[in-house]
Amino acid sequence: MRNLPVKTKILIATALVAVGVAGRLLPHAWNFAPIAAIGLFAGARLGVAFGFLLPVAAMAISDASIGFYDWHINATVYAAMALSGAIGLFLRNKRNPIAIAAGSAAASTLFFLITNAAVWFFGTMYPPTFSGLMMSLVAGLPFFRNAALGDLWYSAAFFGAWELAILAYDNRARIKQSTLLALAKIR
Repeated sequence: MRNLPVKTKILIATALVAVGVAGRLLPHAWNFAPIAAIGLFAGARLGVAFGFLLPVAAMAISDASIGFYDWHINATVYAAMALSGAIGLFLRNKRNPIAIAAGSAAASTLFFLITNAAVWFFGTMYPPTFSGLMMSLVAGLPFFRNAALGDLWYSAAFFGAWELAILAYDNRARIKQSTLLALAKIR
């Protein structure tokens, strides 16, 4: 199932973007969204281009409804989300839940640090000092918890669904093979 046909990858990518858009537009806890998990999963299972593009596409489509903000901060948010796809590349050959959870935690942490630093650097809410940066990070902590939990939950859902699909595919192939062998014995 690793070398998926392009059509299958596009179908999965479309479904992931739809889940990402819905996850941001439908009512949800603050920052409990599937976007980073989409990048992580797509980078790990669909390839580098999908890992970078899918979270950005889901963000752009949903932001068209929610609204955009300062372009410096917005660009930083999109870049930080795309990084989850890069982290996913390290999970390409991993099926270990601990490795996936660590990848999810890394994506959440990098997103938190990068975006809060961008709010401090480009915004006007915090003084341009080290203490201002610390104030920005502390102010973002309540949102970080939900983001980390959402990333972990959605990562478990995406990677878990993938493993179930592989299991179903393998079982189907075994059943088909055993049926063919049984029919061959009858003749």
